[in-house]
Amino acid sequence: MTKTILTFGDSNTYGTPPAHARGENRRFGPETRWPTVMLSELGEGWALIEDGLPGRTTSRADPVMGAHMDGQLGLRIALESQGPIDLLTIMLGTNDLKTHHGASVDQVVAGLAGLVGIARSEPYQTRHNGFDILLIAPAVVLEQGTYRDGLLGAQTKSRDLPFAIAQLADHWGLPFLDAGMHIRPSPIDGLHFEAQDHITLGRAIAAKVASL
Repeated sequence: MTKTILTFGDSNTYGTPPAHARGENRRFGPETRWPTVMLSELGEGWALIEDGLPGRTTSRADPVMGAHMDGQLGLRIALESQGPIDLLTIMLGTNDLKTHHGASVDQVVAGLAGLVGIARSEPYQTRHNGFDILLIAPAVVLEQGTYRDGLLGAQTKSRDLPFAIAQLADHWGLPFLDAGMHIRPSPIDGLHFEAQDHITLGRAIAAKVASL
């Protein structure tokens, strides 16, 4: 029986390459993006639904990009428009650290807790005949490059985020993976992963999924 994974995240799940200038709209191909690399590593018996939205936050409308950047709205749409799924991966929190959101580590974790609460709720679990959740801490942000001016204080806060997310995962008995243990963003823009980092992360997540 085929198992389906829904990868829910932001531009680093979508597959945005490091940006040399603002306003670029590019995407790595399926041979490079970590979700599709993960799927390839897992092999037969697995299916994938990619849901990465550049700019998505855990729980915040974006004053520039729009209200649909609120991950809690996006997750409800995904869970009602897709499925049934067997595993949900969530890798979010980077965009919450943007200067114009100014979220603290605790606030980011609270947003993630809201997402987990939605996913674990009886209506969605019943709709999908039950599914597991893998929390993935995003890699540490670098305050340099193309988006430096929008990342005031983000690097320091993002260093503390993996431990806080791990605590949340442990509290609710969820599997956890720290992306920053395997990769780091490109210094070109401080946020996005190079092609080889996507491949490395995809393989690491596949190994984690296979162990569940």
